[in-house]
Order: sequence, then structure tokens, then C-alpha cells
Amino acid sequence: MLKTENTHPTALFLMGPTAAGKTKLAIKLALECRCEIISVDSGLIYKQMDIGTAKPTLGELQKVPHALVNIIDPIEHYSAGDFCKDAQCLMKEITARGNTPLLVGGTMLYYKALIDGLSPLPSADQSIRKAIQNEALKHGWEYLHQQLNEIDPISARRIHVNDPQRLSRALEVYRISGKSMTELTRIKNPEIPYNIKQFALAPQDKKTLHERIELRFKLMLENGFESEVKALYQRGDLYLDLPSMRCVGYRQMWEYLAGKLDHDEMIFRGIVATRQLAKRQMTWLKGWKNITWLTSDDKNNFSIIKNILYHDINKTC
Repeated sequence: MLKTENTHPTALFLMGPTAAGKTKLAIKLALECRCEIISVDSGLIYKQMDIGTAKPTLGELQKVPHALVNIIDPIEHYSAGDFCKDAQCLMKEITARGNTPLLVGGTMLYYKALIDGLSPLPSADQSIRKAIQNEALKHGWEYLHQQLNEIDPISARRIHVNDPQRLSRALEVYRISGKSMTELTRIKNPEIPYNIKQFALAPQDKKTLHERIELRFKLMLENGFESEVKALYQRGDLYLDLPSMRCVGYRQMWEYLAGKLDHDEMIFRGIVATRQLAKRQMTWLKGWKNITWLTSDDKNNFSIIKNILYHDINKTC
């Protein structure tokens, strides 16, 4: 573990768009620089979703454990607040062991929540969430949107009546806490006490990234992605509006299995959706502060991170 002059321990952030090659680099760092990996990926948290999320292989996970992988069932919900709480506990445990936390993934909202702090929104309450769903079935979402407008007109203007997930969450927050989402989001928790060294890994140009995405999606199909989603589809308790099923590729495969898309259209839409995700990730990263950019497959990436990590410190990996 490294410490700066202000005694804060060091943590590494290895960010980047999907298909950039983050896992391979992270495993090398974990093996050679006493780092422990914490996944920052909203898809890898789900059990039974291995191929479509490009989860590290079983062999890789056995060789180098990744925290926050395979922690919940696809029917469950996991918020940025849940991630912050779990990640901070893990980071504290890792530094206590004398190692450096290495946070790896492309869910930029999770990173932002850790860096900037997160509003103290309450965790999900399944009974309240179910009650809201039942009210929607009985009265319609417009009726619930009117309720939200009475208790939180600012959120009501921001959340469309045809956005049931965000509308439900805003009402749930109020019913749990007695305070509106607008009130609570004005409150920020303290930032985490770490010296964060941030790296972004990406191909040299957009064309290369698109090619990598297409290749990886087709490899997923060859490796049994359809069978993976079919098993989820046949469970009977999952549906498309769940966060798990909104992961890129899963929605398109689900619609193919439901007969709404033919096979070629499923592949096309899956690749396009993944490219759109990568574009959003790159947009986040281009506005990020204090970041060191790395080029995918550059053999110097490991040395660059190591040199920055150990700059002016009499220690080697």
C-alpha cells in the first residue's frame, strides 16, 4: 500500500469504454503490484450473466479474485449508493492488508459517486416498490406522476410520465424518507479519503473501438450467449424493464427470443447498442479531471501505471 504526504492511502482507478482491454491490464497489476481488484461494472454484479457482460473467466477469477462480481441475482436491484457503501468497505479492508485498491470497469456513475460523494438516498424498499407498481396498474402512471408533482414539482418536471422506473424511484424515496428526491440530492456525503490515481484505457481511434466491439459481440455469440439469455428468459420471473435485462446485448437477445427480432437484426442492434454505450463512456471520460490516458494494447501501459504509482517513492512492484 502506498501513502502520500497527507497520509491518505493510494487507490487506482482503471476506467475506459467497453472492449478496451481493462481486465487483462488489471490482472497484471494485481499479480505484480500488490493490488486487489474491485469491479466497477453494473453488469458484472449479476450471477448467471457471464458471457454477455464479458465477465472475467472462471480461471481469471480464481487466479485474481474480483470483488463485486457475481453478488446479486438478475431480479435484484443494486444502486450507485449500494456500490459506494460496498466499495468503501472493501477499499478499507484492502488498505488494512497493506495492498492497493484497484477499481476497474466502465460504469462511470459509480466512479463519480465515489469521487464526488453521493446524496443520502435511501436503499430500495421492495414492499413500497411493489405497492407503487400496484397503484400504477390500478390508476395508471399519470396518476402517480400527479402525486409526484404535488410532493416534488422539480423532479416531476424532470421525470417524464412515461419513465416508470425513475418515477417509481422518486415516489419510493419520498415514502421511505419523508423527504423529496430534490431535497436529498442537495446533500452530499464526504469524499473518500484516498489519493486517487486515475487512468483511462481506450483504443487509439473510434474505428478501432468499433471493430473491437463487433468482434467481441460475435465471439460472445460463438461462446453461447444465446443459451445464456435463453436460460434467463425461461426462468419466468425476469422482464425487460429490470436493470439487469437492460444491459447491452441482453435486451436485443431477449427480443430475438421473444420473436420480435430476427437473428441478423439482433446482432446488428446488439453491436449498435454496445457502440452507443462506449460513446457514452467516452463522453464521460473526455470531461474527466486528473486522468492519464492509455492506448489499448500498448505494451508500455503497465510501466506507465507503475511509474506513476511509485513516483518519488522508494518502492517497487
